Amino acid sequence: MTLFAELSRRNVFRVGIAYAVASWVMLQIVDVISPIFELPAWAPKLIFVILAIGLVPALIFAWAFELTPQGIKKEADVDRSGSIVHQTGRKLNYIIIASLAAAVALLLIDRQYDNAAEPAQESVAETSSAEKSIAVLPFVNMSSDTEQEFFSDGITEEILNSLASEKSLKVAGRTSSFAFKGRNDDLRRIGDALGVDHILEGSVRKAGAQVRITAQLIQVDNGFHLWSETYDRELTDVFAIQDEIANEILKQLKSQLLAEGAVVIEAKRTNPVVYDLYLRAKQRIYTRKGSEIDIAISELDKAIQLDPEYAPAFAQRGIATMLMSEQQYGAIPHNESNRRGKRFVDQALSLDENLAEGWAALGLYYARTPAEAEFAIDHLTKALSINPNLIDAANWLQTALQLVGDFKGSLEILVDIAERDPLYRPAFANAMMTFNAFGKQDEAEALLQRIEAFDSSNPDLFLARAINYMYSGRNGEGLQQMEMRREFAEMSGVAKLFLSAALTSTMQYERAIEEGSLYWRPLALYETGQEDEGIAMAYEQATSGYPENLFSLLNRSGRSGDIVGFLEERWPTIATFASENGGDEFGYSIMAEVALAYSRVGNQERFNEAMQFIDRQSSRLDEQGVDNFIYSGNRAIEYALLGDVDSAISQLQQAVSRGWTTAGVPTDVVPAFAMLADDPRFKELEVAMLSNINRDRAIVGLPPMNAKYEVEAYLSPTD
Repeated sequence: MTLFAELSRRNVFRVGIAYAVASWVMLQIVDVISPIFELPAWAPKLIFVILAIGLVPALIFAWAFELTPQGIKKEADVDRSGSIVHQTGRKLNYIIIASLAAAVALLLIDRQYDNAAEPAQESVAETSSAEKSIAVLPFVNMSSDTEQEFFSDGITEEILNSLASEKSLKVAGRTSSFAFKGRNDDLRRIGDALGVDHILEGSVRKAGAQVRITAQLIQVDNGFHLWSETYDRELTDVFAIQDEIANEILKQLKSQLLAEGAVVIEAKRTNPVVYDLYLRAKQRIYTRKGSEIDIAISELDKAIQLDPEYAPAFAQRGIATMLMSEQQYGAIPHNESNRRGKRFVDQALSLDENLAEGWAALGLYYARTPAEAEFAIDHLTKALSINPNLIDAANWLQTALQLVGDFKGSLEILVDIAERDPLYRPAFANAMMTFNAFGKQDEAEALLQRIEAFDSSNPDLFLARAINYMYSGRNGEGLQQMEMRREFAEMSGVAKLFLSAALTSTMQYERAIEEGSLYWRPLALYETGQEDEGIAMAYEQATSGYPENLFSLLNRSGRSGDIVGFLEERWPTIATFASENGGDEFGYSIMAEVALAYSRVGNQERFNEAMQFIDRQSSRLDEQGVDNFIYSGNRAIEYALLGDVDSAISQLQQAVSRGWTTAGVPTDVVPAFAMLADDPRFKELEVAMLSNINRDRAIVGLPPMNAKYEVEAYLSPTD
């Protein structure tokens, strides 16, 4: 008998086929139940290997043994005349047929499931994308020394930066993650707040030259621990420890969530003392408080003195210096703060040309005028390509986009920041303003409530409410919020701007001089009868790069020729002036002052050129969907300059119905409205504007004004 015939007689072939088909069915079942029981990715592979190895002993067993009525016996001990191998073969045939039927059924079910899933492909893709999300909570400092807090925060931040470099992973922003520091919130609540499905948390215990770091990856919806590890290391190189842990975490995430190829950012090396100073300073800069940034500058100076080659310290020193401008959180003249800050930024990039913080700082420097904004956009985009986790860079990028007129692009970035890092304070006011500029009050209110739910101690909640009120024409309520904002925290440059707007809109000019922003002071001085002082201060501002107050006051005082002389002495053409003094989400108010000045001096050609710039800005805003009452008011000025009375009245009616006022006699405050003065509709609008002012004054407990915009109580015969 041939070997083939003997293999066939002993059912070796049937056993092999039955084993293979049954194994295939088993693997399909494992594939289905793996996600249900959350089996690790290697589990199906291990089962496949075990089944493959098992085929060999199964075939050997089929050759060497035979199933008999008396049980299993060695084939050599079985009498051929009493062998039942044929009956066993038929049973194996039945097993093979049943297994094949099960396999066919599984294939049909799988195909039907795939076809049903195809129409929902987009939804599935969105779900898959949403699942690849994580927040890194601040690692808890378990050391007895509270000074080690900066060390544990540094570990957290470096890991967060490393994870953010993986493009397929959504990583919650640093500020929002750190908002839960020291709080024992439910992980599901944190996951809902940050919009993530996974959380990485851990602890750091540092004692002498030893450090123990624990980390664990948790699934938010069920609290299941996907992975955990403890690292005991000597503190010979803290950066190597950070890199090692970040690499290990990414490796685990790759098996749980990601595709292959995750890359980790390596931390920049220096000595532990310098690194500690750098971390402390960076934490202080995040607060956006002038007093804290001052301390940060001192700490960074010490770090630079100890290690003149540590590029990140130079980058943060440049950022801190620029943030201390009078427009931001300090008192340094804006141009001077930028000039000083850039020297540190240049040094940082000369030490490390791939430093994300350095490119971000350079973007902040150039985010000043439309002419320079393109440089800012390039540098900030490069910073984010190196480290997508630089939320500051994203915020400064949206500012630069506004300077070039891309308000829709700015809005998209702010929406993304609100999604990724909703508790990031510097973008909070920006987001509120931009949402309102597009008429999205509901979205602004939703963001405010989201912040309030998880950061109720944030004093900028008062600023946010003030912004919402003032964009709705409710300046009295806006002023009430700003009064509370001042009680709870030091006033930043942005906060002072809104306080000034609220004070002048309720005609409290003396308070605006004393308490408000420098940029509103010339107007307040002018309104209190100190016209020469107001214009003199406006001249100082104009020579420093902010001519709008000067042009407005010169037009109001009948000195439009001085505007023309000032402009033409410094800018050879209207175009060069426009490149440094662009419009905003409210229109192009400074160019309207230029157009009025050229109209008054009889230069029709320059007037037409200025109006073309205004028209282009208006068209850009209309195309992008900008919708706010201040823009409607500025559109009314534009039509008035063109002599289109009906359109000017129509736009002004829209603005006034939503709360717009001129905080004074309209034709005095806005000379372009003089041509509307005799129109009965304009007279009705004057009454409505005065009514708006008196409504706001009543809210803050002030007496009403009369038609001459004087306090009525002062004119009473009983005085």
